[in-house]
Amino acid sequence: MKFVISILVFLLPALAMAQKLTLSGTIAGLADSSTVVLTDLENPGAPLAETKSTAGKFTLSTQLEAPSLLGLGVGDSIKTAVFLGNETVTVTGTVAQKVDEWKFVGSAVQNSFTEFQNTFVPKFGKLSALIQQLQSGDGSDAVRTGLDSVTNDIQTSLDGFIARNPASPVSTLAILSTINLTEDVAVLERRLNSLKPAALSNVFGGQLKQAVVNAKFNSVGSIALDFSQADTTGRQVTLSQFKGKYVLVDFWASWCGPCRKENHFLVKTFNKYKDKNFTVLGVSLDEEKEDWLKAIAKDELKWTQVSDLKGWENEVGSKI
Repeated sequence: MKFVISILVFLLPALAMAQKLTLSGTIAGLADSSTVVLTDLENPGAPLAETKSTAGKFTLSTQLEAPSLLGLGVGDSIKTAVFLGNETVTVTGTVAQKVDEWKFVGSAVQNSFTEFQNTFVPKFGKLSALIQQLQSGDGSDAVRTGLDSVTNDIQTSLDGFIARNPASPVSTLAILSTINLTEDVAVLERRLNSLKPAALSNVFGGQLKQAVVNAKFNSVGSIALDFSQADTTGRQVTLSQFKGKYVLVDFWASWCGPCRKENHFLVKTFNKYKDKNFTVLGVSLDEEKEDWLKAIAKDELKWTQVSDLKGWENEVGSKI
């Protein structure tokens, strides 16, 4: 037993060191006393680590909760993004090189990030240029065909990237970066489910899971996610209470002129179909209860109304 304890005591310092990120750099031509800093790009306010260079060399050390997308600043003009975890990493290069030509060793996550950048940044550039053409009024067949081609290329490349890097958090970032290019929730969910836990144990994993939840909420053909809010009397009403009916969920507000005009026609539709297994559930984006109640009475809205009175921050409305 004493032998086992002795081994543990010997190993604990080494294990503690392994739980930190240590980034050592050798950048030829870097002036002495240049500031080198690491920041969290999700929370760039305070540096994670900062040091000064000596003879082109520097070492930064910090502890991360999970592999993270970081900003690396070297001197006054060199800034780049890196994706690192708690590991020992070296970077070499010269100030005359482009930063993406610097060589990082010791980080599988950064290697995946470099692959992601090399693969997708040029494709995103092509996509952006075509979108600008379309927005400028060029709706020609060539532009639209080009958009379809580049979008399909990105989708195919994304599936290949995920297949090669299923445990990398960079795959999670890649899905988030392309999430607006597909309206198929099943595809999005398939990609999420193809990732291993290590790819999701970071801030991007939480964002992706929430994005899938939000996408399911209003996707065509999917089962609506349940929600609950208080009605005009304070009683909690859930969407699932209306299971078996055709339900129109109507988002509106007392201050919304077009909504109030539409209410006239919605009342007619409700009265026509209310006896045919149809109803309406109104979700108000109001903040003042009195204004909400007055509008309901004036517009003669006879169906169930709910609201959390948070205005544009309505918890259901924010998912649409």
